[in-house]
Amino acid sequence: MELRALLLLLLCFPGFEAQVPNTEETHSEGSSLYFQCPYRAGTTHQQQKAWCRLRGGRWEPLLETKGSHTNWAAKGRIALKDNPTERTVSVTMTELQAEDSGTYCCAYYSYGYHPLRTVSLFVFKELRKWELDSVSVQCPPSTLSYSVGTKVWCRRDETECSIVARTDYPSTQLNSKALEDRTLLQDDTQKRTVTVTMQKLQAEDSGTYWCALYRRSYLTWLMEVRLSVSKRTKQYTAKESGDVSVQCPYSAPGYRAVSKAWCKEGARKSCSVLVTTNSLEYQRTSQQGRVRIQDDTERGIVTVTMERLQAQDAGVYWCALYEHANLFRMLEVTLNVSEVLAGTTLSGAAGTSQATPPANSPAPSSNGNTFILLSGVLSILFLLALISLVSLYVWRCKQLNRTAHSKRNREEEDTYEKPGVTAQPDNYERLESPRDNSKDLKYVTLNFKSQLSPEDPLYCNVELSEAHRKPKDDSVEYAIIAFKQLPTNDKG
Repeated sequence: MELRALLLLLLCFPGFEAQVPNTEETHSEGSSLYFQCPYRAGTTHQQQKAWCRLRGGRWEPLLETKGSHTNWAAKGRIALKDNPTERTVSVTMTELQAEDSGTYCCAYYSYGYHPLRTVSLFVFKELRKWELDSVSVQCPPSTLSYSVGTKVWCRRDETECSIVARTDYPSTQLNSKALEDRTLLQDDTQKRTVTVTMQKLQAEDSGTYWCALYRRSYLTWLMEVRLSVSKRTKQYTAKESGDVSVQCPYSAPGYRAVSKAWCKEGARKSCSVLVTTNSLEYQRTSQQGRVRIQDDTERGIVTVTMERLQAQDAGVYWCALYEHANLFRMLEVTLNVSEVLAGTTLSGAAGTSQATPPANSPAPSSNGNTFILLSGVLSILFLLALISLVSLYVWRCKQLNRTAHSKRNREEEDTYEKPGVTAQPDNYERLESPRDNSKDLKYVTLNFKSQLSPEDPLYCNVELSEAHRKPKDDSVEYAIIAFKQLPTNDKG
């Protein structure tokens, strides 16, 4: 039923002037409400102002001013102020509690309380829990006759509130209990309280709940609870053919006697049981014989070990309570199984588990890190040796080039300066002197022979003034021989 329709039930009582509250306010516990009410026509500052709550169809004043004597008042968590200048009455409520939910008004007093403005206040509880925790809330007493109607605990969605647990008021007993699934509803008629307890909470239990009275097919809202339940999760990574060990703690002493299970999540969030702490309940699966479970009830820890892992073992698993064929998740585990590359060793799993090789597989080398370090050092030494060989080769080539060049120079010197051997021109050409009789050099082409014959003439390059008179038997001929540099070709 819509909330506004429920409020109409509260307002249909004698003495209540306004049929519908002017305003709706929704707040969480611990927050504050600030509310302003303007004067009506004819309202004066001399009149007393009050903050009232609707109880039993009548306005009950919670706080009042003293009219013209003082324009403000405070009591507990409520403060009231009358501002004649702005012709408004303002109220502040701090540290709101769920039992503060109800209908309120600012009012002035004139032979009774007359509302200036009304507000319907909803204060909800916001609870955050972990899976397997329990939650207990106490619903505030009803503003209606307590003995009338059924107390219910319902889960609300967008259109309706589906009843989870309920109890009808018994005429012959002072207390009654109703247990539906994991929800316990206790109705204490002497204290006029209703207590709701939810056990073995799961993430799927998150939502909005109501304490309400159920009468004549109508739900009368008493309190709203917004519940958030979080999973405990872990992730593990292991290698194929390795092992993984998972520890699942639980704290509630009442869970020690409950059977524990290890299951794998499948389609539609269903979980197929692989192994339980009850040896009679082992399931026939592909992992049978490779999964072990142990429950340490003294420490409150369930340990699950999976051996010889395969690629298809990857997935989402639960550590869970296994009670009456129902699973209540303690821990959600995501397992990743990676392939083992050739020549690599198995690595440990993430989290608190460790992946170790099975007994029939070779043990990982303890000198793996030393081998990697030694390989790096040898690689560096090889590079240094290669650089040294290249440098030596280049230096040797340069030395050989210098030796060959020096040898050629010595051979040329021996050719032109060897004692006992006189170069004799094989033939020559005479060039005429320039016509201008200048002192420009004349040119002669000479061919040299390594051996001279007695018949060959011997030439000496001397000046004419230095030449001796030629004897008859002298075979020496004199000529002026000089070199002149030829014109240089630009192209080399």
